[in-house]
Amino acid sequence: MIGNRLEDRLRMARIARSSITYALALVLLLAVGGTAPAQKDDTLHTASRTELDVVKVVLAQEKAWNAGDLDGFVKGYKDSPDTLFIGNQISKGYAHIVEDYKHLYFTRASMGTVTFSELEAHPLDDTFAICLGKYHLDRSKKEGGPADGVFSLVLEKTDQGWKIILDHRT
Repeated sequence: MIGNRLEDRLRMARIARSSITYALALVLLLAVGGTAPAQKDDTLHTASRTELDVVKVVLAQEKAWNAGDLDGFVKGYKDSPDTLFIGNQISKGYAHIVEDYKHLYFTRASMGTVTFSELEAHPLDDTFAICLGKYHLDRSKKEGGPADGVFSLVLEKTDQGWKIILDHRT
């Protein structure tokens, strides 16, 4: 009887030790990224007319910026007192946003060259869409050096086409 109890306790100890070992192995495996690889989304996506039109706004801004055309760049924003730019500070209203751009980028050298990448347009309905992406600003160290970040835009379809009503950059 005592021998059976002892055997039972030893068996339970081995099971517990084995369970702990497996649990620790699983934790370590997950901690070092040993999970099963995520499936790649290699499916092709045909962009809708709205997605193309939204991305065109951003690409037109990139082209204007790189040509040193700040006035052309800000045409991507809706000329409204409700338009917002969120960066290091919040600028409200088209006029204020334009003023901020002209203050910060007063020379062609201070503008540098911008590249937008990984653009994703997401229509919300017939009137509003979101555009996500990354930017890289290349300029001399004297002019502030390079800058990288991400952005999210909310655009509204207006009589003048798609216009940015909220620009959030980090």
